[in-house]
Amino acid sequence: MNDTSEHPIGLSPATLAVTAGRPPRAQGAPVNPPIVLSSTYVSQGVPGPGELVYTRSGTETWRPFEEALGQLEGSARPALLFGSGMAAVAAALSLVPTGGTVVVPRHAYQVSLGLLDELEARGALSVTRVDIADTEAVVGALSGAAMLWVETPTNPMLEVADLPVLVAAAHGVGALVAVDNTFATPLGQRPLTLGADVVVHSVTKYLAGHSDVVLGAALADDETIHARLLAHRTVHGAIAGPFEAWLALRGLRTLALRVERSQATAAELARRLADHPDVAEVRHPSLPGDPGHRRAARLMEGFGSILCVRPTGGPAVADAVVGAVRLWVPATSLGGVESSLERRRRYSTESPTVPDDLLRLSVGIEDVEDLWSDLDAALRVATNR
Repeated sequence: MNDTSEHPIGLSPATLAVTAGRPPRAQGAPVNPPIVLSSTYVSQGVPGPGELVYTRSGTETWRPFEEALGQLEGSARPALLFGSGMAAVAAALSLVPTGGTVVVPRHAYQVSLGLLDELEARGALSVTRVDIADTEAVVGALSGAAMLWVETPTNPMLEVADLPVLVAAAHGVGALVAVDNTFATPLGQRPLTLGADVVVHSVTKYLAGHSDVVLGAALADDETIHARLLAHRTVHGAIAGPFEAWLALRGLRTLALRVERSQATAAELARRLADHPDVAEVRHPSLPGDPGHRRAARLMEGFGSILCVRPTGGPAVADAVVGAVRLWVPATSLGGVESSLERRRRYSTESPTVPDDLLRLSVGIEDVEDLWSDLDAALRVATNR
């Protein structure tokens, strides 16, 4: 299988998404890697380095995706594929020493925050929550911390962190930096190239991109950290199935096209919604007045495909909007080719500082005018206008 060295230096991420992880070129060889269905491998004597023995420890079906994602993230090592995004999150948090402090965004994926709360409740670690966009406050909270956990933009509030400054500050006090790069994708930012120690993804979202697999991934350049993540996956058994790995790689091939289309549409919808009479607030980093605009423009390549809307009239109207759409899909998750939306505080576990009426919209690849017509009509119906 190709490794990073086989690709010419300077290929764009859009090209790498298509070319990385391909089989070697040979007459009559397949263009795509095959799916191998085997739980075990022929093995006699002591296995050599990298030799396949048992699928929980490794399989050739994972390797193409792991190599491709590693190259996309600018990593010196392949990614590690996990059975879910939360499995990758759990592996990253296993790096925190017993009793260590993790500084986390107050707004982040609710299940990640739930896992941190669970670990804190049983004394495994302690948690300090911060506004990740308030750089001074984050730096002040890092004293004595073992890890800084970053989402940028955050889920669901789309706060943008000054990642280079925070990485330097965390390393200055001896803390590891882990970044959940699910929202931005490697096309929007590559945290490892800025010095982050660990990057995690919910592969379920943009990387696979079709709402048909549940997978996660973790990356680390440091050999020791990479080995610890690998050991955690092997011992805890949070492994991916071969079909899911193959589907994720197939989805990755169109990542650049999907993200380019969806984030352009998201920006246009945000612009229109900002002037809509039935909308009280819109959040998207593309908007010049958005709190994260200047930082995202400086640090990111694109503004992302998630936007947040607060319709006038409160949570009841927000629920009515969700019930009135016909093209948008009322559903959780994000990053698929289909556009979806949901009111985040319908979950009791969502952060209490997320507004009750906030709708999170995941913009897909449909025609922008069709999406706008459906959303505009739903807003009018919900507000009885």
